[in-house]
Amino acid sequence: MKKAVGTRRQDSLTRDRIIDAAIRILDSDGETGLTFQALAKTLATGAGAIYWHVENKNDLLTAACDAVVARTLDAAEGGAMPGATIRALAVGLFDAMDEHPWIGSALARAGGKMPILRILERLGQQVRALGVPQDAEWTTVSAILSYILGVGGQNAANAQFAGQHGLDRSKFLEEVADEWSRLDPDEFPFARSIALYLPQHDDRADFVAGIDLILRGIGMPS
Repeated sequence: MKKAVGTRRQDSLTRDRIIDAAIRILDSDGETGLTFQALAKTLATGAGAIYWHVENKNDLLTAACDAVVARTLDAAEGGAMPGATIRALAVGLFDAMDEHPWIGSALARAGGKMPILRILERLGQQVRALGVPQDAEWTTVSAILSYILGVGGQNAANAQFAGQHGLDRSKFLEEVADEWSRLDPDEFPFARSIALYLPQHDDRADFVAGIDLILRGIGMPS
């Protein structure tokens, strides 16, 4: 009887279950908290059983990132026009990185692996649907992808840093704004001029404005 129960438990341990558990750990404890010991405890199994489904922590992190990315991209699909779809994909990924801050660094290390390839393909299809000339497709997709990963990843990194160091965003930005307002007006005229804007600015709204700017640059309405 005990053997049968053990067999059922072993059979129920799937790669998808492991990935879902890893996402929960990453969301609550970050990358440093994702260990095979913690994962085994969460899944009530042995670490050896987990290794049947994932090679190592990097493999697991990439798989967890890809799972969130895949869900995000699918949720952003709505049969809209290409420009609106690109906008929805970009905002969806920004929100995903904001909700799961570890995704930013995971994507930065993913290289040509599936999470990046998945995003690249989805954006590429929409850029092609916009009628962008073939010789400009890669440059266009690369610019959009770099913007999403760069701004979204930095926003997530800032949130992680603030959380780890107990920083209050509003207070921190007020301090930065105060420093900028006292800069040399001849050397830093622009920085001084936007100092008052810093404490009130909305990172998500700024991101969306940037995507709309890129779409207008392509020559299509957002």
